[in-house]
Amino acid sequence: HFALDESALPLVAPEMQDFKPTGTPEPPLSKAADWLKVRHCIAPGNEMEATRETNTMPQWAGSCWYYLRYLDAQNPAAFCAGEVEKYWMNATDGSSHGVDLYVGGTEHAVLHLLYARFWHKVLFDLGYVSTREPFFRLVNQGLILGEDGQKMSKSRENVVNPDDVISEYGADSLRLYEMFMGPLEATKPWSMRGVEGVYRFLGRTWRLMMDEAQDGSFVLSPKVQEVPATPAQLKVLHATIKKVTEDIESMSFNTAISQMMIFVNELTPMETRPRSVLRPFLQLLAPFAPHIAEELWAQLHSVSGQNAPSLSYEPWPVFDPSYLVEAEVEMVIQVNGKVREKIMIAKGMPAPEVERKVMAMDRTREWVAGKSVKKVVVVPDKLVNIVVV
Repeated sequence: HFALDESALPLVAPEMQDFKPTGTPEPPLSKAADWLKVRHCIAPGNEMEATRETNTMPQWAGSCWYYLRYLDAQNPAAFCAGEVEKYWMNATDGSSHGVDLYVGGTEHAVLHLLYARFWHKVLFDLGYVSTREPFFRLVNQGLILGEDGQKMSKSRENVVNPDDVISEYGADSLRLYEMFMGPLEATKPWSMRGVEGVYRFLGRTWRLMMDEAQDGSFVLSPKVQEVPATPAQLKVLHATIKKVTEDIESMSFNTAISQMMIFVNELTPMETRPRSVLRPFLQLLAPFAPHIAEELWAQLHSVSGQNAPSLSYEPWPVFDPSYLVEAEVEMVIQVNGKVREKIMIAKGMPAPEVERKVMAMDRTREWVAGKSVKKVVVVPDKLVNIVVV
């Protein structure tokens, strides 16, 4: 074996009409018979005929550095310009960082990422990249098992075809259920009942804003109005913004969906559903169920006369902590340590005032009738214990 002289580089592959497999261990490039033969100079005046190597770099050669090409994909002079690589592959403080987050299965980690790391370190040693490591953080998603709890396999006949699920329940249901099954890293079994559950949630979300007309079409519900939100509506909205935002950052998608279900359940009984509450909710829902979110977003704006662009271009909602401050707390009333009642009291009410309020209650008089109150213990915002003898 010998390497081509630099003057012969780059070596251009031959024009070929037939790229079909040869049916032998030889690759398709072996069909370019004329191109395969080359004269090699062993020494001045001494040449020999040689055959080009046809087993070129495998697909790993492309998949090992594609993340770098993404950074500067239209550059015809280099795989990635130095200043572009430094901008994307380093933290904002200038520290060596690499790709922020890589999500892949365990098989991916022991194959692709192993070779990618090797390639990246070679490129670093040669001065083509500025980071020693290619990836800053890796998350391995868990395996989805069949409904029988075993790994999906054609031989076990337990494979779930996503096309079948989409045709019956829609792409949003499939997408939502995969995130709702459990923690991202956990191995969990598939369940069509679970798919039906998130499908029903999407139905409730639709009916939260839409009504069915007599002709079978859907119109925006008259309960959706341009009115100020109530304190209760603002509280559940901002609790949902906070929870979904934090859960997306931590990749806890299942609990983010649970919070959105709470939002829909709380607003469903309400006779008035302010647009100012529904709009940010749809923005939270969009990453999980983009199709229904976009449709409802368009419906909200079409009636109001606004020509709204895709909600994908809207800024992410920001929660206001002031709406999450509890104005009232539940306090337990005990008599000689036995729970008798639970009441709502203004948060932070001074102990003497709490005692006066509790002792003035009709129920309290019944509990202490004919007895002597020895003392009253008040634990602020938690309980009142009346000791009687």
